[in-house]
Amino acid sequence: MKLTRRTFLRAAGVSLGLPMLDAFAPAQNAAAPPRRMVCICTPLSLHPAYFFPQAAGRDYTLTPYLEVLRAFRNDFTVMSGLAHPQVGSSHDSIFSFLTAAPHPERRAGFRNSISLDQFAARHIGGETRFPALALSCEGFSLSWTQSGAIVPSDSWPSGVFRRLFLEGRPDEVETQVRRLRDGRSILDAVGDQARRLQPKLGTGDRDKLDEYFNSVRELERGLARSEAWSRRPRPRVNVPIPQDIRNGADFVGKARLMYDLIHLALQTDSSRLFTLLLLGTSAVPPIAGVSLGHHDLSHHGQDPTKIAQLRTVELEGMRAFAGFLRKLKDTREHGATLLDHTSVFFSSNLGNASSHSTRNLPVILAGGGFRHGQHLAFTGNNAPPLSNLYVSMLRRTGINADRFGSSTGTLTGLEHAG
Repeated sequence: MKLTRRTFLRAAGVSLGLPMLDAFAPAQNAAAPPRRMVCICTPLSLHPAYFFPQAAGRDYTLTPYLEVLRAFRNDFTVMSGLAHPQVGSSHDSIFSFLTAAPHPERRAGFRNSISLDQFAARHIGGETRFPALALSCEGFSLSWTQSGAIVPSDSWPSGVFRRLFLEGRPDEVETQVRRLRDGRSILDAVGDQARRLQPKLGTGDRDKLDEYFNSVRELERGLARSEAWSRRPRPRVNVPIPQDIRNGADFVGKARLMYDLIHLALQTDSSRLFTLLLLGTSAVPPIAGVSLGHHDLSHHGQDPTKIAQLRTVELEGMRAFAGFLRKLKDTREHGATLLDHTSVFFSSNLGNASSHSTRNLPVILAGGGFRHGQHLAFTGNNAPPLSNLYVSMLRRTGINADRFGSSTGTLTGLEHAG
């Protein structure tokens, strides 16, 4: 009996899919394992006094928030002093969190650029069913296309689960394939018409048309990938469909559901690139001891009562993040762990929500095959842009990128393990 990943146990007309076993693909196991990237934003930041260590290097003392991650001390690096240059102090900085595009606070005339995940998807997205997954606990997306258009996010875990793991009926699959083909033929026709316009246009309009062609080509590539994947069976997981949380203030519950989905998607290699926007709401989260809205607490104005409640909320958020890291570290893969092969970037678009500061962002990088266990502290004019970290992450994901956003190179002090 030849063992492959498609091997099934069959008896009396019933087939049962087997889990992924090392015996299925010894040649694949001998190859380098896939590299992944997860980017997480907590939009109301973290209280700096409870997050940032005082000392730099490897002998720093864990702060209250990092104490929650004690079991993973050698699996993550905490960083201070990083920011995106030319991003003003405003909640609108969320637009530039993964793009580094300057001045999002100037709504008029602002044009975004490609986000980190979408940039990576152009290189490795075709290797999985979903090139990248944009997830959100509150509806907004962190992902942006090359032309600066926002990528719609998925906010309901049950819907994401169905797309990842539930098969459609044969007739539904064929209908999907026909729709994809129709979409491609429409793009072909529109593209032909647009090309015939070129000789009649001025320089500015030709530039716009070139941008349009680039968008069309991206869509065509995506449609071609979708058609191929639509005929392949989805992975099977012995997990029930998650129950969506209807309480729009449940900061922790929503986070945990999304973390569980990302873990399953990574484990089944359904996608290798993820963005997740956590909840930042004005409502009161259902956490014992908390009576004020999360947004109000984050804008505490140094009120000690608010700061005490904020600490309670943010500690619960850090515990949810620790649970995600635990799942990744407990999942074995290619003689290592899923965390070893996944760069997990956890940060915020704000350094201090109370003052709307976008300086000194709270940054944790876990896993990914980096040499961790340290506090990288950057200060003053010597602080590199946050995009330098993005370049290091891209390279560790197998993408030979020299620049991204406002980068000046890779991040100093962040080394590969082994």
